[in-house]
Amino acid sequence: MSVSKPSLDTAAAAIEVEALKADSFGRISLMRGPQGVFVRRDLGHVPLWLRLPAWWLARREARGLQRVIGMQDVPLLLNWDGRRLDRSYMAGAPMYLSPPHGDLAYFRQARRLLGQLHRCGLAHNDLAKEANWLVLDDGRPGIIDFQLAVRGNPRSRWMRLLAREDLRHLLKHKRTYCPQHITPVERRVLKRHSWVRDAWFATGKPVYRFVTRRLLKWEDNEGRGPQP
Repeated sequence: MSVSKPSLDTAAAAIEVEALKADSFGRISLMRGPQGVFVRRDLGHVPLWLRLPAWWLARREARGLQRVIGMQDVPLLLNWDGRRLDRSYMAGAPMYLSPPHGDLAYFRQARRLLGQLHRCGLAHNDLAKEANWLVLDDGRPGIIDFQLAVRGNPRSRWMRLLAREDLRHLLKHKRTYCPQHITPVERRVLKRHSWVRDAWFATGKPVYRFVTRRLLKWEDNEGRGPQP
């Protein structure tokens, strides 16, 4: 798949302003081009043996962002050429750097944003990580990093199951930062673990930890950022 909007000219004459993150699956940088600042995921720095999974993840993100074009508070896909994925910059900070303590409005808006995402036929699938939730400059929530997003019919049983997991992860953050406003219904949702979650913890997560910590030698702290 190749997605491109040449009129935005994000690739030509763009310079790196700041490196935001670099790991085995690409380098993420804040860039400045003729149309302003944007964020680029560049696979040119990926080791040869990881090029295929890195490309697969970037393509998955591009397809996910295509599904939500027109939505607010998620990135706009600017360009995907098989090596570089460019998306719009969203001014704000990750949840772990700007925690919304006691901010009920934030979590109400986050739930509405999540509902819009799901009605577009997209489940994010990685919202347990606080790094994937933004607190935008005006206090609104934003969602980034769609590498694991799943597309499908929003009414299908599978997509409804994934949507419920997205919601459960949001409620876990609400329980952390806004526990006094957790409702009885939300507490029941938090207690209901799906078979997807149980299967991940029994099989997928041990493999993920082995690959990232033993083979790739990096630690993401569950997306919370550097820990002391």
